[in-house]
Amino acid sequence: MSATEISPPLPPGMPGEDAPTLLVKIFGKDRPGITAGLFDTLAAYDLTVVDIEQVVTRGRITLCALVTAPEGEAATEGALRATVHGWADALKLQAEIISGRGDNRPRGVGRSHVTVLGQPLSARSTAAIAARIAETGGNIDRVFRLAKYPVTAVEFDVSGAHTEPLRTALATESAALGVDVAVVASGLQRRAQRLVVMDVDSTLIQDEVIELFAGHAGCEDEVAEVTAAAMRGELDFEQSLHARVALLAGLDASVVEKVRAQVRLTPGARTLVRTLKRLGYQVGVVSGGFTQVTDELREQLGLDFASANTLEIVDGRLTGKVTGEIVDRAGKARLLRRFAEEAGVPLSQTVAIGDGANDLDMLNAAGLGVAFNAKPVVQEAAHTAVNVPFLDTVLYLLGITREEVEAAETASPE
Repeated sequence: MSATEISPPLPPGMPGEDAPTLLVKIFGKDRPGITAGLFDTLAAYDLTVVDIEQVVTRGRITLCALVTAPEGEAATEGALRATVHGWADALKLQAEIISGRGDNRPRGVGRSHVTVLGQPLSARSTAAIAARIAETGGNIDRVFRLAKYPVTAVEFDVSGAHTEPLRTALATESAALGVDVAVVASGLQRRAQRLVVMDVDSTLIQDEVIELFAGHAGCEDEVAEVTAAAMRGELDFEQSLHARVALLAGLDASVVEKVRAQVRLTPGARTLVRTLKRLGYQVGVVSGGFTQVTDELREQLGLDFASANTLEIVDGRLTGKVTGEIVDRAGKARLLRRFAEEAGVPLSQTVAIGDGANDLDMLNAAGLGVAFNAKPVVQEAAHTAVNVPFLDTVLYLLGITREEVEAAETASPE
């Protein structure tokens, strides 16, 4: 704060750092009216509410209210305590009232959201993640469940540790535990991410499109071998693309429709795109595959952007060549930037999802790069990794809960 800035005064009734306050905690079987009943009971003492938190787990409520201590004689506070305990006893609830001073202590510098995905999420894994957070100097301020299926997704709000060191520490821990952990910086930027760009082959869809074409040309094994080497980063992508496409020379153009019919969306892909669109995100794909398939996906899923290589077709047959700008590793990152500019979204507010080495530049350029069931070299380099077979789990990394997904599906049927 500069010398000319003045801290705003506390609102009327709010306690200073040393003012006496009471933490009122209620436990028991949940039912409608508990929250209203507690504050109706406290209202008789003309208190100011400083903080409230309520959690319901398997039908059991934990309600915490931080309020100013009643003014006047000590007997007044004694009467308040007796009144609250009497109200709680009548409802077969437990009450605890703790005296203290001031508000909650300030959160530490450095705030992050840590999302843990498990299938299942074990107590051992949770303990190890929590311990590693503590070892980095982080404090867990809040924990809540984002989803219970198809995976268990839990989010920890952490303060006191900077995002990058925390991400590095938890990446090592998650690999050993067999769970996925994503660490993103807290703040408005997380909620403002408005462009998601995905790879297609083995990400948005379960297939490698060129291998589907190769199946009709009778050269599946040869193409698959070159594809695997390229995805591992052992071959230059453009050279491998030309080598594989050359094997398709002479195929009748009618094979395009056959390949489109063979394409299988990844489980959760449709839910991911539909939910993002309903939340106001823009969604695109970039592919080292072919526009003959991505154009169909764009139409089918209502994508905002799509770019890929184009198979050349002359006189109704594939020539074994591609036309136009090659979409390779550098090309994917370039297209991400282009899409972001067209969408009016800062690059820092983009999400990229991919699985292969040719996705790395795009994943690193994005505000959040997600390696989806990716090769080891990609998982090591990306911001975070997801190793469950459901693409819509990426929604949890954005803080979107399963309940919100289902509510959107119900409210906005196709």
